Amino acid sequence: MFIFIIICICYSVLMLMLLYGWKKIPEFSSESSPAEIRFSMIIPFRNEAENLPILLHSLAAINYPESKYEIILVNDESEDNSVEIIKEFQQTHLDVNLKVLENNRISNSPKKDAINTAINSANFEYILTTDADCQVPENWLKSYNDFILKTGNKLIAGPVALSSLPTANTNIKRKNILRNFEELDVLSLQASTAGAFGIGKAFMCNGANLCYEKDAFLEVSGFTGNDNIASGDDVFLLQKFQQENYKIGFLKSKEVLVYTKPQQSFGNLVSQRIRWASKAPAFKSLFAKFTGVSVLLMNLSLVIALFLVFFQILPYQPILIIFLVKFNLDFILIYSSAKFFQRETVLRSYFWSSIFYPFFSTYVAVKSLFSDFSWKGRQFKN
Repeated sequence: MFIFIIICICYSVLMLMLLYGWKKIPEFSSESSPAEIRFSMIIPFRNEAENLPILLHSLAAINYPESKYEIILVNDESEDNSVEIIKEFQQTHLDVNLKVLENNRISNSPKKDAINTAINSANFEYILTTDADCQVPENWLKSYNDFILKTGNKLIAGPVALSSLPTANTNIKRKNILRNFEELDVLSLQASTAGAFGIGKAFMCNGANLCYEKDAFLEVSGFTGNDNIASGDDVFLLQKFQQENYKIGFLKSKEVLVYTKPQQSFGNLVSQRIRWASKAPAFKSLFAKFTGVSVLLMNLSLVIALFLVFFQILPYQPILIIFLVKFNLDFILIYSSAKFFQRETVLRSYFWSSIFYPFFSTYVAVKSLFSDFSWKGRQFKN
């Protein structure tokens, strides 16, 4: 029982630190700053014909001087009509500075190669990345411009949320359950990401909404050193910027909120989380390791404790108290995030999600140790 209590204490300290960090970051609103920063927007894509129209429509609606930005789409061996969709878009939007490049594969990470390919052709001083299944806001560049001019940050992480539920092909009720579970997880990750920035211990960010100075990227040798890992184009770059003591920040603003498409099945969600978990062993920050171990042990201990209680090896009362401590601390953190994203309604699914999550998290963690993962139709070794 003593070990369960120690794990609970460590987890509680972690959650309180992240909550404090989230509260510490003020919400940023755009100012009337001149458009001085020039952006190269980089978007790798592979077999994204279904998602590209939404992305391209949002890019066409960006409110920023056309001479101050460019859009670079990098084709990573698409096997559908993604390229044709982009070419049709170009023909009807001649005023949009957009070009398509073919990915130059040199490493085990297609996405890092795609970003490198684009950066080698980028003309402007700040890189802004997103994904092909995303939708960007109208004042995306304007808000980043204002924030950079105000802070001088070399790397800025932006918020990401799930887009509205797609209606294609499967049972809507079942999809709603999956989507709500995924959204609560994303809200937790967003609060944890910002919270770590808030206490000066940043270790996560999301490449779907990430901005950094091109010269700083080149000075830290980009992705060199971690290009053997398929994912991590975001967090490993963050680590490098921290090692060089570059100024970094989290842009807590609804005006830069990027929406990303939810996973279409439970299997896809598990595969995505395994891909994310594959980066964990390469984290260098002690706080990142403390976070990963605390979260893993907290969820694993609850799963183990449930079986010990079932076989009457442990009394249920102290285990129930530990669960309630986690339940309430998680709720406070997720509620803070949900309030910012104006998604309080999803909290209706919090109770059952909090019961299921320890099993889900433990399953993903264990499977990530022994299983490869699939990403964009390719298999990658862990």
